[in-house]
Amino acid sequence: MREPMSWVERLARPDILALSPYDHAAWLPALERLHANELPWRPACDASLAGLNRYPEPQPVELVARLAALYEIAPAHLLATRGSDEAIDLLVRAFCRAGMDAVIVCPPTFGMYAVAAAIQGARVVKVPLRAASGFDLDEAAILQHCTPDVKLVFVCSPNNPTGNLLDEPSLLRIAAHLEGRALLVIDEAYIEFAGVASLARRVPQLPQLAVLRTLSKAHALAGARCGALIAAAEVIALVRKVITPYALSQMTVECVLACLETARLAALPARLAAIQAERLRLAEGLRSARAVAKVWPSVANFLLVDFHSADAAGHALERACAAGLLIRDVRRQPSLAHALRITIGTPEQNDRLLDALR
Repeated sequence: MREPMSWVERLARPDILALSPYDHAAWLPALERLHANELPWRPACDASLAGLNRYPEPQPVELVARLAALYEIAPAHLLATRGSDEAIDLLVRAFCRAGMDAVIVCPPTFGMYAVAAAIQGARVVKVPLRAASGFDLDEAAILQHCTPDVKLVFVCSPNNPTGNLLDEPSLLRIAAHLEGRALLVIDEAYIEFAGVASLARRVPQLPQLAVLRTLSKAHALAGARCGALIAAAEVIALVRKVITPYALSQMTVECVLACLETARLAALPARLAAIQAERLRLAEGLRSARAVAKVWPSVANFLLVDFHSADAAGHALERACAAGLLIRDVRRQPSLAHALRITIGTPEQNDRLLDALR
């Protein structure tokens, strides 16, 4: 007699549950490889340790262990991904049936949640953040919109592009409400800059919670494309059926392992402190610019800046470009009609921007 379906099996796409994942070449480093149709010699330019003529390990055990230690979670709760973007895409593909299921997003926020859902053919339900109260979550509206067809609720904390940290008790109440019904996915791409503990620590007790982490921001590895999905072991096992067999390149794996060595991680606090100090200094400088109406409080590595009008924001973009600097135009997002997002740069870059905007 078949065991009763678990909560993950009830939520997941039935066709993904039934899917037999790709049977990749076995990973047995002690044996010489004549089973994966690789060439037996390296290219002349290959400077990797393992050799780029060989396929990388599908989920490199050492990398997963290193990331799990970094995020203080058991390896069974972690999937290594190509940044957070891949994790978002995998979750939507694993849980959402085209034309049937839905995700909740809370704009203004990171655009990839809605893009991944649209590609999959899932409906996107928008529950806006409340601009009047500092872009906080509308907890009651989220719960109201959590109908049975909603499989994923995406939130970003600190939120991009507003820079604010979402209320942890509110997030935990939403997660408790979703038990057995949906996943609450918290994107913590900027959490290191906020100086608060990650909610990944709650995943073992709250299996309906998933957390996205990335090395792109605080660890200065945006070009390496490496992140992590942290979730219940059963969710990780399901998503592993969907991920491509050799998602992370050998060069990425070797680079990340080197950058996560203890001695190199020791430099992280100073880097974070430098960004936080420049964030404060840049915010103070921007407040003195005549065209600036408001600099929103931020705990991320960027500032959301409101100008007195959309035209004033446009002129600021032009002046920044003339100074050789690109800043992000977010005026098309809800509640941000006069706003630009400015990443914290070096002291010299920040000075140049302030001079341009004055």
